[in-house]
Amino acid sequence: MTEEKKSWLKRLTEGLKKSSSAISDGITSIIFKRKLDAEVLEELEELLIQTDLGVHVSSKFIQDFANSRFNQEVSDKEIKEALVGVISPILANVAKELVIDRNHKPHVILVVGVNGSGKTTTIGKLAKHWTDQGLKVRLVAADTFRAAAVEQLQSWGSRANVPVELAPAQSDAAGLVYDAMETSIAAGDDVLVIDTAGRLQNKSNLMDELGKIRRVIQKLRPDAPHHCLLVLDATTGQNAHSQVKLFQEAAQIDGLIMTKLDGTAKGGVLVSLADKYKIPIYAIGVGESADDLNPFKADEFARKLVGL
Repeated sequence: MTEEKKSWLKRLTEGLKKSSSAISDGITSIIFKRKLDAEVLEELEELLIQTDLGVHVSSKFIQDFANSRFNQEVSDKEIKEALVGVISPILANVAKELVIDRNHKPHVILVVGVNGSGKTTTIGKLAKHWTDQGLKVRLVAADTFRAAAVEQLQSWGSRANVPVELAPAQSDAAGLVYDAMETSIAAGDDVLVIDTAGRLQNKSNLMDELGKIRRVIQKLRPDAPHHCLLVLDATTGQNAHSQVKLFQEAAQIDGLIMTKLDGTAKGGVLVSLADKYKIPIYAIGVGESADDLNPFKADEFARKLVGL
């Protein structure tokens, strides 16, 4: 196992500590010196729902486990292993690699998400990752209404040594994206990443703006955007479901990235999202540094989540 792999597993373990403690300690305290009777099963199901695994996943696990082990002595480790057996295949269905097609020149990625979700930071980390791989990357600060978001993207751009396309404050985001597309095509970029506004006060405004951005992209490249990624903040827990639903309608998202898993006990929400929406999960973040965003691995995540 490489040092890099080891350090990521260590960071993932640390990052999921709050989530895994909630599940692991909860299972241990429920099962301590008790048989798997109806009362224990009810308590276990309640725990799993409370830790954001979702009603469907929790109920399915309890039914399956009760069928095979009802009224028997079971250890907390057996329950955790069985839980991984249910969670891991659900996550494996959506764990995907974010592949850049160098033939696109550029491969256009639209990034959406509510303000504060970690969207701009995630774009910066991805840019650093791709430039380290030798790809030619360009960023677009299309959240023109938030000066802080533009400054943040510029900061990440200079850190990753990639150009950032800007426009005057409060100017038309779609116009900026069109100009950036032209620049990117002329420059022969491999990747163009567009940071969009995440204002949710008015859903129709959001849909209009994202629709307009898509149209100007497609004027120059009919097959783009090649990915539309939603960045979710794990600390929002079950609210992530309403965000996925909204951005599915507004932006036709085709991938998820979940950030801030280190700041919450609600990491189980990733399981309920995978179960309900079946949208690819490309990466997860467990901290602030560029190394804290990594590709999503289903079994690795499942085992760390339940404390194994």
